Amino acid sequence: MENKKVNNPPLPIPAKRYFTIGEVGILCGVKPHVLRYWEQEFTQLKPVKRRGNHRYYQHQEVLLIRRIRELLYDEGFTINGARNRLNHSDNKLPPIEEVIVNPISTVTDLGYVRREIRSIVSQLLS
Repeated sequence: MENKKVNNPPLPIPAKRYFTIGEVGILCGVKPHVLRYWEQEFTQLKPVKRRGNHRYYQHQEVLLIRRIRELLYDEGFTINGARNRLNHSDNKLPPIEEVIVNPISTVTDLGYVRREIRSIVSQLLS
């Protein structure tokens, strides 16, 4: 019996400026501790750090993390190999203005946010 890897399409990236490490983990299929490790290994990955050393990733960094994950997990590169591929790649990431945002996913994300807020409000009121 042959084992085939099932590649689920990545989740659409919502139209927002910053993402928490947990959100990026979900969007990219990587655990937060792996993201923190990759920050040490890939110099291109520099999330903004705010109060309490919380990390906030921008859209470009989410795309970069997806590329790193693809190189490591799907294409079988080592950390050094992936780092070299990213450093010498002619395939630079497009500027954020050129990235097309899926408006349907944004509406879906807003619905999720509304449900979460309602849930929080109901918990606070009870």
